[in-house]
Amino acid sequence: MSDIKTKYGTGNQTITVTLASLTNNSQRESTAIDNTTNLFLDALVGGKVKSPASATSATGSINVYAYGTDDGGTTYSDGATGSDAGITLTAPPNVRLIGVINVVANAVTYKFGPFSVAAAFGGILPASWGLIFENKTGGTLDSTGGNHAIHYQGVLAQVG
Repeated sequence: MSDIKTKYGTGNQTITVTLASLTNNSQRESTAIDNTTNLFLDALVGGKVKSPASATSATGSINVYAYGTDDGGTTYSDGATGSDAGITLTAPPNVRLIGVINVVANAVTYKFGPFSVAAAFGGILPASWGLIFENKTGGTLDSTGGNHAIHYQGVLAQVG
């Protein structure tokens, strides 16, 4: 009898999303990740964000949502386009919250994750998926692009 074990793909795979200078109450979507080759069962996402230099709320946060497609990337959840671009979510959003990053002090780098993407879709990672970040910090995120980095690691199963 064989066991089914977790197998991890290469870590620190970059997700393209421009979070530098994202203003309070704004949303930004990442470029979609194509899962049709790797066929990951899940993707664990994490990274770092740098809070505003001023005006950060003591209850500030960044909401992280997952979007996906069920038609090969023709359409995505809640009007996402699959590109690194600004987006305006519906209220309430038609995407799934996968995590909240507490951002409660000025000029601090916050590391977060790992958050499961498959959990947002009932345990199955779509053929193409991406993330949406919603700034609820009270201020504009740090303007230096290198102070924000988002990445993922794919998860597979193996017999052994």
